[in-house]
Amino acid sequence: MKKLLIALAIVLAPIMANSQIKTPAASPKGIVKQTVGLTDVEVVYSRPSARGRAVFGNLVPFGKLWRTGANENTIISFSDDVVIDGKTLKEGKYALYTVPRIESWDIIFYKTTDNWGLPEKYDEQKIALKATVKEEALSKAVETFTIGINNLDPNSNYGHLDISWENSSVSLKFEVPTSKTATESIERVLAGPTANDYFSAAQYLYQTKGDINKAREYIDKSLDMSKEQPFFYNRLKSLIQARQGDKTGAIETAKISLAASEAAGNQDYVKMNRDSIAEWSR
Repeated sequence: MKKLLIALAIVLAPIMANSQIKTPAASPKGIVKQTVGLTDVEVVYSRPSARGRAVFGNLVPFGKLWRTGANENTIISFSDDVVIDGKTLKEGKYALYTVPRIESWDIIFYKTTDNWGLPEKYDEQKIALKATVKEEALSKAVETFTIGINNLDPNSNYGHLDISWENSSVSLKFEVPTSKTATESIERVLAGPTANDYFSAAQYLYQTKGDINKAREYIDKSLDMSKEQPFFYNRLKSLIQARQGDKTGAIETAKISLAASEAAGNQDYVKMNRDSIAEWSR
């Protein structure tokens, strides 16, 4: 009997593995991705349909907290801080909750995003931002719950989070830091390379056995621009000098790096510098 059961299990296993029934989700997942200015905005949500049901005031009661969709949390994320109704919402991910009313909705950005639907215990302290927007009646019904990022500013300074279902629609304006980000980028580029840029270039040329004289030029520039004179800058310079054949200069530079790495308590660089000094002194 035991052998018969084992044989039967072997026969049925592939049949059961291939018998997974696939059916469409009642509330399929939707993903909205939109760049507003220089800020990336993403909404991940489930999209229920009305299916002949009265939605607001019935399926979704007025005046009560709503998950704003179906199933797990509707999650909205911003890659930069944004401003909503004069208040700053920090970059990051938020659960999107709403409180629908006949003439207005509260839109809530909630810090905890791993709830199934509504939080088991709603905590006012976890509200990152709340705003109230006017409800607008639609002349044509929207069958499937829809969230969009629309009405983008031609100058890339703001967008709108639009929510619509049945005969209701709300739109929340959010401002993005396009001007600030762009200005900072322009100033950074026009200011020219930093000490770290020159260090990275020198390191690349050294590691890839590129133009060693150009690597020396870059590491010298990085040291000239750096007030701190990091021990790893001088470590790289000593290696470049050694490859150039200047062992005397390499030893002197390694001694500078050694002293700085000892002061910083970095034993890895202490050992590397001591080993190199010993090698180049032979």
